[in-house]
Amino acid sequence: MAERKVSTCDEQQQSDQGEDEGMDDDFESEEEDEDMEEEDETEKKVYIPGKQSVEEGEELVMDQQAYRLYHEAQTGAPCLSFDIISDQLGEGRTEFPVTVFLYAGTQADTALANRLLLMKMYNLHGTSKEKKEQEESDSDSESSDSDEEEERKPQMELAMCPHFGGVNRLRVTSLGSTQVAAVWSEKGQVELYDLQKQLAAVSDSQALATFLKEEQQKIKPLFSFSGHMTEGFAMDWSPKVPGRLATGDCNKNIHLWNMQEGGTWHVDQRPFTAHTKSVEDIQWSPNEATVFASCSVDTTVRIWDVRAAPNKACMLTASQAHDSDVNVISWNQNEPFIVSGGDDGVLKIWDLRQFQKGVSVAKFKQHTAPITSVEWHPTDGSVFAAAGADDQITQWDLAVERDQETEEASNDPALTSIPPQLLFIHQGQKDIKELHWHPQCSGVLVSTAVSGFNVFRTISV
Repeated sequence: MAERKVSTCDEQQQSDQGEDEGMDDDFESEEEDEDMEEEDETEKKVYIPGKQSVEEGEELVMDQQAYRLYHEAQTGAPCLSFDIISDQLGEGRTEFPVTVFLYAGTQADTALANRLLLMKMYNLHGTSKEKKEQEESDSDSESSDSDEEEERKPQMELAMCPHFGGVNRLRVTSLGSTQVAAVWSEKGQVELYDLQKQLAAVSDSQALATFLKEEQQKIKPLFSFSGHMTEGFAMDWSPKVPGRLATGDCNKNIHLWNMQEGGTWHVDQRPFTAHTKSVEDIQWSPNEATVFASCSVDTTVRIWDVRAAPNKACMLTASQAHDSDVNVISWNQNEPFIVSGGDDGVLKIWDLRQFQKGVSVAKFKQHTAPITSVEWHPTDGSVFAAAGADDQITQWDLAVERDQETEEASNDPALTSIPPQLLFIHQGQKDIKELHWHPQCSGVLVSTAVSGFNVFRTISV
């Protein structure tokens, strides 16, 4: 979580000259440094967004000790959506430095200025906390500080191609050894792209030079569908049937895609109909090949079975799931739960074994603005993350129970008022749009916002 540090202008000017997060002055003795640090420690308070305000003379300071990993990246025009590309670097990775492959689409000022970006971010070292722990376990290192800092600089390779129109949402799937991205365009069509050339480009400098010179302008969709007749946001690849895709639009319709022999797709022209307003998000069941969930501006969350005729495929409905638009949903990979987030800023947990009752089993109101993204942890069935238009990313653990003794011992009413399941609040980005857990790097979250990307891991997960 962010910390609130009471600071004067003099202290801020002094911190620009100091070290160790601006707490020491080069011209003071060690004793003065220690006194200053001890004094500052007493001035620090935990800041809870939505519960407190930043007063005049105060500034929010990131607590490096709360992060194991933290990096920022900018891409020029902001990206509303992105996805993480699976790699061959191993599962359950916990070591630093970290490498991640991302695919994203821009929302530029003009249609012609948009790009599809494949990024390789690498040499992402841990924070000062991780560095200190590593130094304590490896005291024989002889490299100089300057050499070490140079070696620890994060790196990014980028292979991009033109895209006419802003990208509302995109999702990546693996089809054998090929990575394919589905892209929802603001121009009202859904396109599929083969990512192999861009992946090869970011993995080799010579291949990148060739790509930029000969192939960048030639990248075209494998397949495109304009039958929605309007733009949309909802889309998801089936994890059980390779090449199966569902897409939903702002006209309340959902279409089912199935891959055919020869590398093409058949899109059922008959839409799945039951929603009465824009379809905002779709999630396939991780266990049932024919079942998916959707949410809508009509305030409902619905469960569908594609074995039925499209106009009869809606099997279950949670009416008035939220007080207003339901923006996002995520289907738990390990437990029979769906988490939803709405314009009301509320997060709700739905038990599929009780879904027909239309009542959530838990709800949380920490965010103070619409929820823009939610996602369950890929391996821990009780943990999820959420992002909101209030510039917060929250991490939650449903397995945590209220500790009465700890609450009674706390003197801070702001702390006792937050749900015990709330593990962490991440801030620093402006207008957060989407987040994803990295499926192969334990605890690593990636988020995109108008201000750029964050790649981080907290001490809580």
